[in-house]
Amino acid sequence: MVRKAVLGDAEAIHAIIEAFSKKGVMLNRPVSEILDGIRAFFVYEVKGAIVGICALQICSDDMGEIRSLAVREKFTRRGIGKELVEACLEEAAELGLKKVFALTYRTEFFKKLGFRPINKDVLPHKIWGDCIRCIKFPNCDENAVITEIK
Repeated sequence: MVRKAVLGDAEAIHAIIEAFSKKGVMLNRPVSEILDGIRAFFVYEVKGAIVGICALQICSDDMGEIRSLAVREKFTRRGIGKELVEACLEEAAELGLKKVFALTYRTEFFKKLGFRPINKDVLPHKIWGDCIRCIKFPNCDENAVITEIK
């Protein structure tokens, strides 16, 4: 079941992010940062345990970013990631955003959800603020994808 995250979910969200960070596919975030941005997160819960996470970060008055999309390995290929992204896109529409992008290693996953690849250089420069903490900066190997909100 997909739901908005609450403060009590911060440690579970952090644990998932940390697991993916150790694999080098996600930027690590301290619990304090997760607490600061808890309203941006959706979680997917199975029998009381959080097994998937995703956040919608607002970047400007018309653009948002899908961030921290992760599903515990044992729960992949069940449509959980799709449901989490769809929840973010629904919220983006409710907020009046016109576009949502993501930086990803899973371009094909996002294409199936209606995103299209774009050049990272067309994205607003302020999104790169988090990137300086990444060990891959400035040689980012993620791909950018975007979708228009209808």
